[in-house]
Amino acid sequence: MKNKITLCLLLFIFSQHFIAQTFEKTSKMQSFKGFFNFYYDESTDKIFIEVANLEQEFLYVNALAAGVGSNDIGLDRGQLGKRAVVKFIKTGNKLLLIQPNQYYRAISENEEEKKSVNEAFATSVLFGFNIIETKGESYLVDASKFFIRDAHGVSSKLKRTKQGSYKLDASKSAFYMERTKSFPKNSEFEAILTFKGEAKGREIRSVSPNASLVTVRQHHSFIELPDDNFEMREFDPRSGAINFSFLDYATPIEAAIEKKYIIKHRLKKKNPDAKLSEPVAPIIYYLDRGAPEPIKSALLEGGSWWNQAFEAAGYKNAFQFKLLPEGADPLDIRYNVVQWVHRSTRGWSYGASIVDPRTGEILKGHVSLGSLRVRQDYLIAQALLGASNKTGAENPLLQMSLARIRQLAAHEIGHTLGFAHNFAASFNNRSSVMDYPHPYIALKNGNIDVSNAYDTGIGDWDKVTVAYTYQDFPNNTNEKEALDKILQDAIKEGFKFISDKDARAKGGAHLYAHLWDNGNNPAEELERVLEVRKTGIQNFSVQNIKDNEPYSKLEDVFVPLYFFHRYQVEATAKLIGGLDYSYAVKGDGQTIVKPVAADLEKEAFQSLLKSISVETLKIPEAIVSLFPPRSFGYNRNRESFKSNTGVAFDALNAASTGAELVVQYLFNAERANRMIQQKALFKNNLGFDEMIDELFENTFEKKNKDAYGVEVQQNINQTILQNIFELYSANITSFQVKAIIKLKLNELKSSLSNKTTDKNALYAAGYIEMIDSFMKNPVSYKKQDAPKIPDGSPIGSGSCNFGHY
Repeated sequence: MKNKITLCLLLFIFSQHFIAQTFEKTSKMQSFKGFFNFYYDESTDKIFIEVANLEQEFLYVNALAAGVGSNDIGLDRGQLGKRAVVKFIKTGNKLLLIQPNQYYRAISENEEEKKSVNEAFATSVLFGFNIIETKGESYLVDASKFFIRDAHGVSSKLKRTKQGSYKLDASKSAFYMERTKSFPKNSEFEAILTFKGEAKGREIRSVSPNASLVTVRQHHSFIELPDDNFEMREFDPRSGAINFSFLDYATPIEAAIEKKYIIKHRLKKKNPDAKLSEPVAPIIYYLDRGAPEPIKSALLEGGSWWNQAFEAAGYKNAFQFKLLPEGADPLDIRYNVVQWVHRSTRGWSYGASIVDPRTGEILKGHVSLGSLRVRQDYLIAQALLGASNKTGAENPLLQMSLARIRQLAAHEIGHTLGFAHNFAASFNNRSSVMDYPHPYIALKNGNIDVSNAYDTGIGDWDKVTVAYTYQDFPNNTNEKEALDKILQDAIKEGFKFISDKDARAKGGAHLYAHLWDNGNNPAEELERVLEVRKTGIQNFSVQNIKDNEPYSKLEDVFVPLYFFHRYQVEATAKLIGGLDYSYAVKGDGQTIVKPVAADLEKEAFQSLLKSISVETLKIPEAIVSLFPPRSFGYNRNRESFKSNTGVAFDALNAASTGAELVVQYLFNAERANRMIQQKALFKNNLGFDEMIDELFENTFEKKNKDAYGVEVQQNINQTILQNIFELYSANITSFQVKAIIKLKLNELKSSLSNKTTDKNALYAAGYIEMIDSFMKNPVSYKKQDAPKIPDGSPIGSGSCNFGHY
């Protein structure tokens, strides 16, 4: 028996030695064993891959391990790139890496039927590899050029963002072996890539030590596809789940050929019959160890909120959020990761996923959180409350910022769990972390209170969408009926779900779905927000900056206060020509579509008129006197007020910016066209002509008592005219809208010609000249560039992208 064991051990050692020496070419190279065996030749900086299983599909993903650091350019650390199911095939002396077409399928037992679909649509050959050496059924290929190439599209992104023309400089590129590894289910490769070119953009010059040589690191992953035991779940537009789709040509004629399913992680109860059960395997997320305190603790707390929703769906400890193990690679497929990403400017956060395109199974969630976002919330709090020298729990500015970070962590993780934005959640009393929340600032006894700025847990809608996506039903349950009941119960409770395109201010028209709003009546909330803003402005003083800080910083602090109402304006403007509708399905009892009620539409318009009044937009003289020309070393930037007065602060231009914020939405072409149609169908709704009449009455006909107010009014008036001219010139503007505009401009001219006082007559003549000049050749009209509103979006609120798969 002992001899038999010794013989087996010798055979094992010999077999391992034989495997390690399979290819003569690799005998002196460093070897890496795993999902793909590969070899590194340090003398030539080349990687050779052993391909043993032709035709076996696997997942290929590329990403940026080290980015550029500019939100405007959009090449961030940890950014996922292309993801594709691929396979190797052999043809002649080459191995081709092929991406099959996953969108067109035939789910059938008939192999010929499958073949007919596969051959009908194009595939893509991603790369061709020359075979260096063959041993039996294994092939050795030089994969160096595959990995040291611009797979992520860095050069095209730099060109598209007008930073310059760059090309990969192979002489300054190499493998990064510290992050090049192989594991049983995935093989990881990383390369240092240098792009050479002539820098033309300000952004690339601001983030590169040498803008003619831009160096990043690109990561590639070869990943084993999961087994076929994943249970797909059908998509329902009411569910809030992100979907993927494909065409199944084996579908019976009487059924829909396009199949829609949701994306989700694999999650099963140990005991599906139990009301509360532990999962077979939990969903575990990991936080980047580079996040500093107290942000790290806030992120861990906020991200962990999701376990509340999974518990409500009957799971115990199904969702966990921990610190990333030391030495772990954030891009390793085995880790769902929340990364802390630094940029030179404030920008988006986003939640992306690596998804099996065959089934919708989420294999890896990857969140990127911009590190400067928290500072914008701190600035908003500073504008409202004044500067603070306190720390920790005693500093309300910090506590408001950390409250936002908790919500942001939950929001972005939500995308990687498979959930879409719900921009109607604010209507349901903050029912979802998947909304974009504006800080809710209250007035208590005349004082500003930020204690309830952001919510403190998972929302009730989030529990609905988790239940629909992840509920594991008891045996013998009709899943389709059970899922429909979850949604029907939510509808009965008054929950609303509306996502991205329906919530945007310019093209959108939804009554309840808005970005960065609060309350269930946008117009009432705008009135309330304007009161908070008014109080903040009345309180604004030198106490809003710290001792020994230059007064230039005081102007910067004032920016988010002056535009504090900007997003509630967008929400309110959508009520003009707005609609109330849902993602209704036949028989569910939801509202299909109807116009916003006439009284609510008119209430919204009155709130918007208040937003462009001189009283709202005129910056008090006492505050203007605190804004000197910028101090040395403290220049204006993208988040500053714009000035047409040289070094001086331009209070009139600020008023123009505030007016543009409102008027651009009132004179949006789609909205104006809708108003014509709705007025024809519903006589009590606000007519486009009525809106112009009242707008002119409250601007051009408005009497201002002081000289400063008179000049502010002129900037508001010019903004209105320029937006009307632009609307008239737009290609999609209807005949009816143009006819009304022409009539109203002529009526305005007649009214202006009656002005007799010197100052009013002077400005009236100028407006008449503007109108006459425009009407002579409206087709060629080009709107004068409006003073750009300082950056606000994102305001420390969850602007993000999602659903990358």
